[in-house]
Amino acid sequence: MKKIAAAIAMLLAASTTAFAQTHVSPVEPESRPESMAVGPDGTLYIGSQKDARIYRARAGQATAEQFIDMRPSAFVLGVLADGASNTLWACEMVSMDRSTPMLKGKGILRGFDLKSGAPKISVPLPEETNICNDFVVGPDKALYVADTSNGKVLRLRPGANTFELVSHNSALYGADGLAFLDGELYINTVWAGGLYRIPQATSAKAGPPVQIHTPRVLKGPDGMRVLNGVMYLAEAGNGIVSSVAIKGDVATLTTIREGMEGPCALEPHGKTLWVVERPAHRVTAVPIP
Repeated sequence: MKKIAAAIAMLLAASTTAFAQTHVSPVEPESRPESMAVGPDGTLYIGSQKDARIYRARAGQATAEQFIDMRPSAFVLGVLADGASNTLWACEMVSMDRSTPMLKGKGILRGFDLKSGAPKISVPLPEETNICNDFVVGPDKALYVADTSNGKVLRLRPGANTFELVSHNSALYGADGLAFLDGELYINTVWAGGLYRIPQATSAKAGPPVQIHTPRVLKGPDGMRVLNGVMYLAEAGNGIVSSVAIKGDVATLTTIREGMEGPCALEPHGKTLWVVERPAHRVTAVPIP
C-alpha cells in the first residue's frame, strides 16, 4: 500500500508541476496587456495597452521581459506570431482620440523578426482615421486585418506593401477578432456583439457578411483563434472563454472557463489555452478540456 500511495503522490506531483505555470505577467507593473500570441516553441508575446511595447516570455517563464519598444506611439492592439514567415505581426496605434464615442485613431501594421525583434515591414492602414485591431493568416498565406472603426477587413498578400479591401460593411462596425475555420473567415464585432462569416474571403470578390446566430448574447467578443479545427473565443464583457462550433449559420458555444477578469485575447497551444486578463495585468493558462 505504501508503494501504491508513493506512486500516486509522484503522479500528482508530476501533474501539478506540469501545470505549475498558471500566470505570466509583464515585468512592467500595470501594463494592461491587450493582446498576446504564442510562438511555435511556446514563447509568449504580450502587447500592452498602457504604451507601445511588446513583452516576451519564453516557455516556463513567469515574467515577460520587454522585447519591442515602439514608443512614443500610443499602444499595441493585435499581436500574432507567424512561425512560417518568422514574423511577429503587431497593430501599432500611433494615436487615439477618445474625446467622442466615435473613436478616431491612426494605426500601422508592423512586422518584426520573430526571434530578434528587428523591424521587417511597416504598412499604415488606409483612411484618414482607422483602428488596426487584430489579424489572422489565411489559407492563402495572406494576412487578414480588422479595421475596427471603419468596419473593414483588409488583406496584405505575401511580399506586398499595400492593402487590398476584402469587405466593407456597416455590419462590421467594431470589427475585432478574426479566425479561419474550415477555410471560411469569421469575424466578431466587439461593440455590437456580432459574429459573422465572410463568404469567399480569399477570392477576388468576397460576399457580404453573413450573421452567425449564437445561443446567447455575446458581450465584448474579442480575440478568436483556431487550433486543430476548434475555434476559441474570448468575451471581455461576460468574463468567459468558450469553444465555438458552427453548423450552417448557427453557433454552439461551450464554456471552458467563466469568471475571468476581462478576457480580451487568447491562443491555444498544445493542451493549454493562454488567455489575457487585462484588468489583472496578466496572461492566464487554462487547461483545454
